[in-house]
Amino acid sequence: MGKNVVVIGGGPAGTTAAISARRYYPNASIKLIRQEEKALIPCGIPYVVGTLGSLEKNLIPNTVFSKNNIELIVDEVTSINKEAKTVSTITHSTIGYDKLVLATGSSPLIPPLQGLDLDNVFVVKKEIKYLQKFLDALDKAKDVVVIGGGFIGLEFADECKKKGIENVTVIELLSRCLLLACDEEICKRVEQKLKERDINLLTGKKAKSILGTKKVEYVQLENGEKIKADLVILGIGVIPSVELADKAGLKIDKRAGIEVDGFMRTSDENIFACGDCAKKTCYLSGMPVAIRLASVGTTEARIVGANLFSTRKKVECAIGIFSTCFGDLAIGSAGVTENRAKELNIDVLTSEIIAPDKHPGNIPGAKELGVKLIFEKDTGLLIGGQVYGGGSVGELINFIGALIQHKMRVDEIATFQMGTHPMLTASPIVYQIANAAEIASTRR
Repeated sequence: MGKNVVVIGGGPAGTTAAISARRYYPNASIKLIRQEEKALIPCGIPYVVGTLGSLEKNLIPNTVFSKNNIELIVDEVTSINKEAKTVSTITHSTIGYDKLVLATGSSPLIPPLQGLDLDNVFVVKKEIKYLQKFLDALDKAKDVVVIGGGFIGLEFADECKKKGIENVTVIELLSRCLLLACDEEICKRVEQKLKERDINLLTGKKAKSILGTKKVEYVQLENGEKIKADLVILGIGVIPSVELADKAGLKIDKRAGIEVDGFMRTSDENIFACGDCAKKTCYLSGMPVAIRLASVGTTEARIVGANLFSTRKKVECAIGIFSTCFGDLAIGSAGVTENRAKELNIDVLTSEIIAPDKHPGNIPGAKELGVKLIFEKDTGLLIGGQVYGGGSVGELINFIGALIQHKMRVDEIATFQMGTHPMLTASPIVYQIANAAEIASTRR
């Protein structure tokens, strides 16, 4: 069998799949096809508004391909012929493969709102020309409305304030921002921080329509209230890009993504899928779950790269590990929230600990660090966790995600061996994860 690999899609998943394929199969011919000459880092897109200030500072470097002997082809795949094992492109090229990887990503979810065709209404596309038009319009904006109070929406809102936009409003349908990823007490902390940063939050409100003549002037809520706006950002989520797979006759779920098995193979054994376009299954419920994260996609991509010509690794069900920051407040969430566990009729134990992230607490730079752990009461298994505080949150929530993935019980976590240092961690006496687990253990 030849080892001719073609990857469609040049985002984090596609790029990682190609690099991993090279590591496992050093003699393979590997081609990556993407539509863009320059590819953006998706998670960094909100930060081009204020922190980075430029799209050019948020690119996946093309040198990753040359360094790994991967041929980059800038083109658009229009169809896949499974029987001939070829793909056709918009330039009328035909490219053969032995193994094909679909990493076609996702597209912005666009709600059925009147006025979407008005000038200065933007979604979060991963296209440089489109986003440059957005940035140019933002330079002249004074009243920005963000529809969607999830991670992306709030990050855009915060970045608009960094840029100096006078009035920034977030409209969120749920009773709290971030409520799908965090429990209410964490959501309250985020909302308080955003309000301190002079961002107007309208929670429990539904946008009905976008009003204006040629250009947006207002966003009208379902209750009739009008919010002044000269620019609108729609940040309510994404849907998997499955059109190419569907056209090729692969098994798909239009809402959940391309169907894959435990080895990331599609319904055709020679075609794999990873990233936002691939279907995810919740680690707890076994149901499809809309987790569209580069971190999950690149994990899947590494499994794809390993399995192309020899079955080596199996994918874990998606846990979902999120983190973000607003000013000096960072938050992270892994697994299910307490609210979600209750929706699944799971009886839980929870505990929360707050202590300085350095010791003693008067060391310069020390910051309050809170940890909430969620355990299944019957088994003692850790099923979720949330963290808030300073810069250590990002790696701490990754650690909690690892504990969930490896099915650690409350008693095991309470006695796990840790390393601490005054400048780097909380005191071993108050170490948040161990103490939160110990408190939960006493309640069983």
